[in-house]
Amino acid sequence: MADVTSPAMPRSPSRMAKRIRALLAEPKVIFGGGFILILIILAIFAPYIAPKDPLEQDLMSGTLPPAWIEGSDPGFLLGTDDLGRDVLSRAIFGTRIALTVAFVAAGLAALIGTLLGLLAGWYGGWIDKVISRLVDIWMAFPPVLLSILLVAVFGSGVHSVIAAIVIIDWTRFCRVVRSETQAQARMDYVTAAHTIGFSRVRILFSEILPNVTPVLIALVSLEMGIAVIVEAILSFVGLSVASDTPTWGGMIAEGRQMIYQGWWVLVVPLIALFATVLAFNQLGDGLRRALDPVMRR
Repeated sequence: MADVTSPAMPRSPSRMAKRIRALLAEPKVIFGGGFILILIILAIFAPYIAPKDPLEQDLMSGTLPPAWIEGSDPGFLLGTDDLGRDVLSRAIFGTRIALTVAFVAAGLAALIGTLLGLLAGWYGGWIDKVISRLVDIWMAFPPVLLSILLVAVFGSGVHSVIAAIVIIDWTRFCRVVRSETQAQARMDYVTAAHTIGFSRVRILFSEILPNVTPVLIALVSLEMGIAVIVEAILSFVGLSVASDTPTWGGMIAEGRQMIYQGWWVLVVPLIALFATVLAFNQLGDGLRRALDPVMRR
C-alpha cells in the first residue's frame, strides 16, 4: 500500500516579512522614504551630480535668472547668486550638511534619551525623580536660544551644531520613552517574564524595548526634521559651518539680502528645506502607523 503523505502546511510569513509588507503598504513611508533616499544619493554623489563647482565665482554671470526666465544662461538651470555661483550646485551640496546633522544629531539624541528614559520608566524611585527633574529643568530653556548659546560657546562647525542639538533634544526622547516604558511595565507579558525568572535588565532590553521601538523610530524621524531646521537657523545667523560652505540656511540668508534682484536665491533653499522637513515628518508618521500594531487595527 502506497504511503499517503499529507501536503506540506504553508509557512506563515515571518514577522520581518509582515513588517516589510506593512511598510510598503503605507503611502507616507513610500513618499517620505523615497524623497529622503533621493537626498541621500544627492549628498553622497554631489560632486558628480552637481553641474558646477558650488564655490566657483563668476562676477560676469552674477544674478542670472533660472533657465525658464528671459535673460538666463542654459548652463545655470536655477540661476546664480550675486557672486555668479550656481544655485543648483550649492543647493545639492547643501544636502550634505543638512543630512549629516540630521542623522548624527538625531541618532545621538535618541541613544542618550532612550537609555535614560528606559531607566527612569523601569526602575522608578530616586532614579526616576533625578532624571525627571533634570528633564524639567532642561526643557525650561528656549531650545533655539539655547542652541545659539551653545554653538557660540563651542565655536562654529558641524560638530558644534550636532553637539548643541544632542544636548537640547535628548529630553524629547527621554520623556516619551519613559512614559512608554511605564505603560509597558504594567502589561501581562512583563508579569509573565518575571514569573519565569527573567532578570530586570533582560526584561527591559529584550521585552520592553522592542515594544517601545515603533514610537522611538517615529520620533527619530521627526527629530531629523527638527535637526535640519535648527541647522538652517544656525547657518542663517552665521553660527554653523564656514561661510563659504554651501548650506541651505546660509543660502537663505544671502537670498534675503537680494530678494528683489534674485528671488530664486532665496526660494530654492526654502523649497529644499520645506520639502525635506515634510518628508521626514511624513516618514515618521508612516513608520509609526506601519510598525505600531495598535494603529494598524
